[in-house]
Amino acid sequence: MKNLVVSKDFENKKLSVYLQRQFDGLTLNTIYKALRKKDIIVNGKRVSENISLHQNDNITIYINDELLYKHFDLEIVYEDDNIVVVNKPVGIESCRMPCDWVLCHRLDRNTSGLVLFAKNNESLEILLAKFKNQEIEKHYLCTVYGIPKKEKDTITSYLFKDSKKSIVYISDEPKKGYQKIITSYNLVSKNTADNTSVLDVELHTGRTHQIRAHLAHIGLPIIGDRKIRN
Repeated sequence: MKNLVVSKDFENKKLSVYLQRQFDGLTLNTIYKALRKKDIIVNGKRVSENISLHQNDNITIYINDELLYKHFDLEIVYEDDNIVVVNKPVGIESCRMPCDWVLCHRLDRNTSGLVLFAKNNESLEILLAKFKNQEIEKHYLCTVYGIPKKEKDTITSYLFKDSKKSIVYISDEPKKGYQKIITSYNLVSKNTADNTSVLDVELHTGRTHQIRAHLAHIGLPIIGDRKIRN
């Protein structure tokens, strides 16, 4: 049994869409089977249809855990008595990774890369403090459309997220409701034939969709991204 509360990001979204975003291994077939058996409860009532949801709806599902999550072996890159570094694959939430350690930071569901875990409270406090004080750098490799004029640069802008539309807006000037963002990049490689580049991107602030927003704003959108508006 799992109990969930719907966030505003899923207002008017279908039940199946919401559940598949919460559980990476859940298939439509399993969802519809649960609906037929009335194993899904929304706001205290058993449902048999793929209904639309609203913010703060309460959902209870009776689906075996084995059907909810993808099964894979964790790739441990480094481990000692205090920390573990894991290579997170694409398609799984950082907080859904099957382990008993404490997560120190997150990567987006569709981003692969190294994730740091603490094995004890003392290590957790030290690592969180280092992240806060920017003593640990976060670097991301991004493939983008376009080739930057500068091989390396640090850019500053202002970001606003429209949660209702799930769209991020960027401004070069401060505006009400916008948050300051600072991002650096280094050119790793370029392909003039298809006008693409690979960038090593470092975050100096950690805002929602910061990398994709900032790169799109300077004319270097990440390949496949559709969520940015200037």
